[in-house]
Amino acid sequence: MATPEEKLAELGLTVPDVVPPVAAYVPAVRSGERVYTSGQLPMRDGALITTGKVGGTVSPEDAYDCARQCALNAIAAIRSMAGDLSQVRIVKVVAFIASTPDFTGQPGVANGASELFAEVFGDAGVHARSAVGVPVLPLDAPVEVEVIAEIGGVG
Repeated sequence: MATPEEKLAELGLTVPDVVPPVAAYVPAVRSGERVYTSGQLPMRDGALITTGKVGGTVSPEDAYDCARQCALNAIAAIRSMAGDLSQVRIVKVVAFIASTPDFTGQPGVANGASELFAEVFGDAGVHARSAVGVPVLPLDAPVEVEVIAEIGGVG
């Protein structure tokens, strides 16, 4: 069975460096067997991959890609606490989507994160989830994702 890192490599992805905080918080905290991530923005190489509102200047497809990048950044934050990704189970995902008032496709955008977790972790990546439309996010990001993971909950 392939490890999460091997599955990422099959997808042409690697775990990035943990994104540094943009304010007074840490990227993740471990409490017992749980890791709680801070909200992860769609940062790549130190910058947001896009800005704006979904349903406005950001397409649902681009927002899906943003949610996927947020999930990859969450994986980095989780690994910084857990060490070994093969011991990780994704328990809960909350996706915040900065969107226009008439946009109602938040669940499809959040699938960018959810589908990546399932691809990388298999059954241990299937999780409970909320997808919430909001008026604005930090730095004008279109998507922010936070995760609760369990360490040692696989198997």
